[in-house]
Amino acid sequence: MGLADIASDVGVTTTRQDERGVATVDDTGVDLDARLREHADELPCTPEAAATVLERHAAGESAGDAGRAAVVAPVTAAKVLHRAGIEGVTPLAPTARRILRDWLTGRLSRADALELTGADDAEFSLAAYVETHDPIPELADATRRDAAQSLGSDALVEKREALAETMSASTDLF
Repeated sequence: MGLADIASDVGVTTTRQDERGVATVDDTGVDLDARLREHADELPCTPEAAATVLERHAAGESAGDAGRAAVVAPVTAAKVLHRAGIEGVTPLAPTARRILRDWLTGRLSRADALELTGADDAEFSLAAYVETHDPIPELADATRRDAAQSLGSDALVEKREALAETMSASTDLF
């Protein structure tokens, strides 16, 4: 018995056919300003200042420059970036963050934690804010979905690209 014989006995009956299309998601309608106003009580500054910080940071400015443009302190701008889900805002390395957590739980005094982390008061305060305040999911979603421009960049990728000429490939080791 060949395939033609098998196929001749196979019959498919359908009563209707469903139209199947490609699912699309259009995030161009995300209104970041509206989302910032909805979460004004959770932001460290006004929604208008937060919008300026996010726009300037998305344009490539540092947190300090974005904060100055929004007429807020650089630390406040960094807090806005953190609450909006921008990663890499904390000024402390992982070991120093563990020391900070020990201070937050009462296992270390502030003076000891400051000395062990090697951070200044502003860095320590910002790191404490980052540890005690989670990003706001709706703002993080809005900043990720802003189709007009990317809010944030990958510092690791930028460093790798900047140092590309000085790096060797793993195949160069053999």
